[in-house]
Amino acid sequence: MTRPHAKVTLTLASAALLTSGALAGCSQSDAASEKKYPTWQTTEVNAVSRTTTGSGVAATTSMKPDGTLETVALDEATGKKLWAFPATMTGRLPGMGVQAPAIVDAGSGQSVVAAIDPVKQGQWNATLVVRDAHTGRQKWTRPVHSTFGPQRCGPYVCLSEHTALSTARLVVLDALTGKTIWRVPGIAEVEWSDPTRVVLLRLATHPVLEAHDLKTGKTLWQLPIEQALGADVDMSGGWAFGATGDNLVGYVAPYTDSRTKKTSTFGLFSIRLADGVLEWMRPSVVRVYPSGNPAFAPVVRPVDQQGQYGGFARLDGESGRVVGQITAAQVPGSGWWLAFPQKMDTLGFLKHSAPGTAFNLLSGQPAEARGTKGWSFCVTDPQPLKLTGISPGFYSIAALCEFDLGSGQRITSAAAPPAWFTGSQSGWRIWRDEKGALHAIKDGTTTSPGMYG
Repeated sequence: MTRPHAKVTLTLASAALLTSGALAGCSQSDAASEKKYPTWQTTEVNAVSRTTTGSGVAATTSMKPDGTLETVALDEATGKKLWAFPATMTGRLPGMGVQAPAIVDAGSGQSVVAAIDPVKQGQWNATLVVRDAHTGRQKWTRPVHSTFGPQRCGPYVCLSEHTALSTARLVVLDALTGKTIWRVPGIAEVEWSDPTRVVLLRLATHPVLEAHDLKTGKTLWQLPIEQALGADVDMSGGWAFGATGDNLVGYVAPYTDSRTKKTSTFGLFSIRLADGVLEWMRPSVVRVYPSGNPAFAPVVRPVDQQGQYGGFARLDGESGRVVGQITAAQVPGSGWWLAFPQKMDTLGFLKHSAPGTAFNLLSGQPAEARGTKGWSFCVTDPQPLKLTGISPGFYSIAALCEFDLGSGQRITSAAAPPAWFTGSQSGWRIWRDEKGALHAIKDGTTTSPGMYG
């Protein structure tokens, strides 16, 4: 998946990060600063992956002071650490970011956390270990050569295996026993699932989205990505998917081949989860950062055939229609980073320690920057993680900080980042600050995907 701060090879323009920013729908959390909601924070972790939740547990991959990784499980309601075990990555691509543990509700009140442990066995480089989510008690293991990491797929554990070998495959495993339910050849990643179905992205020369029945593995529908965006799709630039309602919205980033200098096909598209029918498409647009999930009021920039960027457009995630935009002529010179308020109705061009510029994103008209607050990346020049025994090039997930657009100064406040960034699950929003500590608030925000899914 596309990760900001991952520094994926993407040479369409060096401005690909500097022109990033986004927008996603409003939340119910705007009154969080006015009401007293349950909250917690913990500095017992240095979270470098996104945080997954389920069955009252939150889990993340944390980096220890010596550069090693560990899987940490926390009580979702209190932030209390439940357990921790060493973790590693083997075969995962740096542009995908550090893998998060998978939490799976296996039914009958039983839930598990699946993670990759640094336990080598002969030809195997690591071990998939599945533990009871609340106690950390080991349930079963599976040796691993190379993998993108475990993922939840309904009540099962999905695992990409042998990703560095020609025998790559994805296996669907019983969450309580480790028994193989079914498998598909090649490299694949879970993009969406419910209790009965899973949608996979099959990564190949001609990548395909493919829905399967979870119990039998039967293929329910297929959609070649090129059918949505056009020929010459190359997933090397990164990708991101998100679902709201009945649709799955996908984003494929551009990739410029260093040898041919040719840029691959890119853009946004939406399909119906029920049957894989293409609902809408927006080719030749780049997703901007910081941003909400592609399915949740995305903001994009069009790019013409000469590689020139246009203005900014807010799209409706359901229909793909433009609901607000500013023109290329309105975009200020350079040296700015995008910043958005809680409701993302204002597009801010933040200049650190200097006055910025703001626009009403729905009307496209200039807005007053003085007194306007916006959320942007805390760090604009992130450094790669110094991981022990793991290939270099991984970055922690980005953190957002609040700024005054009028002065470019950072605001020190206890406000929670916007829901378009954190997402929400069962009323809880959990996020990482710039030092890796985790924070949470239960403000009743409607369940929705955040920037990281």
